[in-house]
Amino acid sequence: MNKPQPLIDSFGRQVTYVRLSVTDRCDFRCVYCMAEEMTFLPKSQVLSLEEMEVLARNLVACGVTKIRLTGGEPLVRPGVVDLVRKLRRLPGLQELCMTTNGGRLQDLAQPLKDAGLDRLNISLDSLDAERFHALTRTGRLGRVLAGIRAAQQAGFERTKLNAVILRGRNEDEVLPLVRFALAHRLDLSFIEEMPLGVITEHDRAEAFMSSDDLSALIRREFDLEPLAETTGGPSRYYEVPGHPVRIGFISPHSHNFCGDCNRVRVTTEGRLLLCLGNEHSMDLRAVLRDGPQQPEAVDGRVREALQAAMAIKPERHDFSLEDEPQILRFMNATGG
Repeated sequence: MNKPQPLIDSFGRQVTYVRLSVTDRCDFRCVYCMAEEMTFLPKSQVLSLEEMEVLARNLVACGVTKIRLTGGEPLVRPGVVDLVRKLRRLPGLQELCMTTNGGRLQDLAQPLKDAGLDRLNISLDSLDAERFHALTRTGRLGRVLAGIRAAQQAGFERTKLNAVILRGRNEDEVLPLVRFALAHRLDLSFIEEMPLGVITEHDRAEAFMSSDDLSALIRREFDLEPLAETTGGPSRYYEVPGHPVRIGFISPHSHNFCGDCNRVRVTTEGRLLLCLGNEHSMDLRAVLRDGPQQPEAVDGRVREALQAAMAIKPERHDFSLEDEPQILRFMNATGG
């Protein structure tokens, strides 16, 4: 088989970063992510871990250097530690990381580290146990904090907290979260809420807090100095002088980052999503399953599909907080 070509879209952007969703299921029901009562995909529609490994192998062969395992909650998927071990062996993969709600890390942090996972992002929207439970509907703050400690004890470095701040719900948590991150040497990114799926918990326009709003809140107590470094994702990073910690802002609304997009997502049912805020996609599950199953034949079909998908990757998303969501899939089905 000829050496694969890099994945370059029609706007000259090269895809080097893939977010691979291993499940749409989650043991939390965060108010900005999904409805309280959810219907999840039947097993037959979900990619097997072996199929995910095939996709990852071909993505890396086409120039992808970073894979993030997501969900839903990736740690509810049986066999995910073994998947980490297999992906870590892919030649050319420079970084393998995971986003998790942290609820199961107390038991799995060390096995994940031993399997070769490089880095963790942990969602944490509140340091108040009652509020945390209200925001997640089912989560327990104590378990997440224990998971964070377990990740540090396992040797994970540059662990990052992700926080979604909603006006009227948890904006008073911004400074406590920054203090917590500084005290425990954890990076921290604040993420503007993304309008995916129809929710009833709050009005997104009224609850929206921009990255500039959050930055102004933080600057009441801390200096923020911009950093030139990047992790390959959409965060704009700052430092608090005297602390080895990055404070990041992910701003799909207020500071659109589409011009530098190097990312695609693979959903747990095998849809290659070319953009978080559009439905442009390629059905990779069909590519994997329909046709001869000899490894070379499968690899050839996958690589051909990946190249073809670059032609339909859109230039940008058009998120709006004023209109009804145009994207009806929830974040757990998108690949957080």
